Amino acid sequence: MSEKTIRLIVTRQDGPDSGSYEEEFAIPYRQNLNVISCLMEIRRNPVNVKGEKTTPVTWDMNCLEEVCGACSMVINGKPRQSCTALIDQLEQPIRLEPMKTFPVVRDLVVDRSRMFDSLKKVKAWIPIDGTYDLGPGPRMPEKRRQWAYELSKCMTCGVCLESCPNVNSKSEFIGPAALSQVRLFNAHPTGEMNKEERLATIMGDGGLAECGNSQNCVQSCPKGIPLTTSIAALNRDTTVQAFKNFFGSI
Repeated sequence: MSEKTIRLIVTRQDGPDSGSYEEEFAIPYRQNLNVISCLMEIRRNPVNVKGEKTTPVTWDMNCLEEVCGACSMVINGKPRQSCTALIDQLEQPIRLEPMKTFPVVRDLVVDRSRMFDSLKKVKAWIPIDGTYDLGPGPRMPEKRRQWAYELSKCMTCGVCLESCPNVNSKSEFIGPAALSQVRLFNAHPTGEMNKEERLATIMGDGGLAECGNSQNCVQSCPKGIPLTTSIAALNRDTTVQAFKNFFGSI
């Protein structure tokens, strides 16, 4: 086993305005490695397969247990978390690329501002400023709490946006992550106060109408969040809201 190696072909980019290129690395095989372990090994000894000294590969990471969502990249053509991508389950050579939906900062690091700006746009938060004690909040029915908890698992990793064909540089579509968060916060007893405002946002440019229902998002989500179920529910909510806007409160 000590003679076995792991081959990785990394798509690299020296800066936001630089061209991309591929560089191949080979590291000694060990059992139970994940992609991040391999990148750490390259960082310790940044030498490519040609024996040339090079710069360490740059990538994002934080929690290393699929909670923070920072280590998203395209692995063998599939967007996913590199912390849970086990080498023993991947076909070699392993190809690592940055997500194409977001601007590349360097190597495998991308700028996910587009996603966070969409969350700001739909006001994906509960509007309580915390300046004084409001006492215990209203209780949610247990059935609603259970499915809302599933939506709250979103770690803003960007994988659903990367897999969605409608999220690209020529589209303003906010993507499935922000849409699902609209449903989550509209379901909250306090967040519901801004329900009409959130629905109005997703009824505008870049909103719900831009979804092509390709189902890619729900298939690729690392947390198994029912994104398309949320989108279907929001279609109903926006239809009802459109009638309210036209006929007045009903």
